Amino acid sequence: MSEYSCCFSTNMLRVYVILIICMHVCCASSDCTSHDEHDAVTQEEAEKATTLKLGSIALLLVAGGVGVSLPLIGKKIPALQPENDIFFMVKAFAAGVILCTGFVHILPDAFERLSSPCLESTAAGKFPFAGFVAMLSAMGTLMIDTFATAYYKRQHSMGTKQVNVVEDEEHAGHVHVHTHASHGHSHGSTELIRRRIVSQVLEIGIVVHSVIIGISLGASQSIDTIKPLMAALSFHQFFEGLGLGGCISLAELQSKSTVIMATFFSVTAPVGIGIGMGMSSGLGYGRESKEAIMVEGMLNAASAGILIYMSLVDLLAPDFVNPRLQSNLWLHLAAFLSLLLGAASMSLLAIWA
Repeated sequence: MSEYSCCFSTNMLRVYVILIICMHVCCASSDCTSHDEHDAVTQEEAEKATTLKLGSIALLLVAGGVGVSLPLIGKKIPALQPENDIFFMVKAFAAGVILCTGFVHILPDAFERLSSPCLESTAAGKFPFAGFVAMLSAMGTLMIDTFATAYYKRQHSMGTKQVNVVEDEEHAGHVHVHTHASHGHSHGSTELIRRRIVSQVLEIGIVVHSVIIGISLGASQSIDTIKPLMAALSFHQFFEGLGLGGCISLAELQSKSTVIMATFFSVTAPVGIGIGMGMSSGLGYGRESKEAIMVEGMLNAASAGILIYMSLVDLLAPDFVNPRLQSNLWLHLAAFLSLLLGAASMSLLAIWA
């Protein structure tokens, strides 16, 4: 089941990234704003910008890789095991990072893009599509989350019943004890399935955003814009990696599956930068064209809806209603402070990116 789940997730991620690339390429049309700033860039400035972009590819690759790897390595540390109190604090910090990414970083960008003066004459300029798409995305995530969990739960339940019938025939005298043990195993398996679904859907939302910010940086020609973005996006990828890595570690995937998901996240922003560089230099990419604005705004809104839903429903709610957390006032406060710290860290980065 885990191999099928990971294969399904990887294929979905590939499809999403290909769709993003295709839509951005199709949007390589004329801008609805002036080209004076772009035309004023000299050859020397263009070369410096290219050098900075190449450096940012390496920087974001390392930042994302380190961020997503720390929780995966950390699960081997006793202090970060699920039975330890620090584990709740780390999860709350990661959830705060993801929640802030959705609310403070991505959703405002979606509103800004879809409220552009360029779209005043279109349907997008007459309807709050950013909030609408984010809502639909959250509802779609709920549907995927619940339907997938129910499907795997039914599959596991059918398998358990078949095993119980065989074993009950062989050990009729131990029916009650076996059934009780099977119930505990079934509950644990259901929780594990849910964690795997959460990690996969969450990665889809984060990867979509990573590709978009990579393309935006790669398409920029201003040195004054690229320099602060390099630093800000490095921290951005690091903290997002922490949040995603924490969810992947809880999913208890096979080593191969874990490496695939971690690697996929690490390379998406650098790949996005490379795509942006190619599109801006060879395809006449117009980030301010009506089509590009609408595509980027819609994708940002959808990504925000996914991350907001996942952070509140799948990451925060289960932990903060956990009897262990509610019975320990100090642990409850510590987890809440960790949540605030994670959100504050990402909020601070919103000043620059």
